[in-house]
Amino acid sequence: MIIQVNTDNHIEGTELLNNYVTTLFNEKLQRFDSHLTRIEVHLSDENAGKSGADDKRCNIEARLEGIDPIFASALSDDISKAIHDCLLKIKRGIEHHLDKVKN
Repeated sequence: MIIQVNTDNHIEGTELLNNYVTTLFNEKLQRFDSHLTRIEVHLSDENAGKSGADDKRCNIEARLEGIDPIFASALSDDISKAIHDCLLKIKRGIEHHLDKVKN
């Protein structure tokens, strides 16, 4: 599974952030590894660096073998919370899709 982290001009895409996201996603999505080919994580600041409520966005696109991508999005005041909330959504989406395919 390939994990790609993208940031906008207002979120600094440091090596520390990339390692954090990669490690987190590898741990939480490990059981889907045989189905997932690629995960794209897009992090952005909706208010262009100014403070505001729920201005940090995390979008995740999960690509599974042989089907259309699954997409999830989350907003929060904190980028870490947005990442965790979005990860839970994408995990549920993957579980739902795989259950549908199995049945």
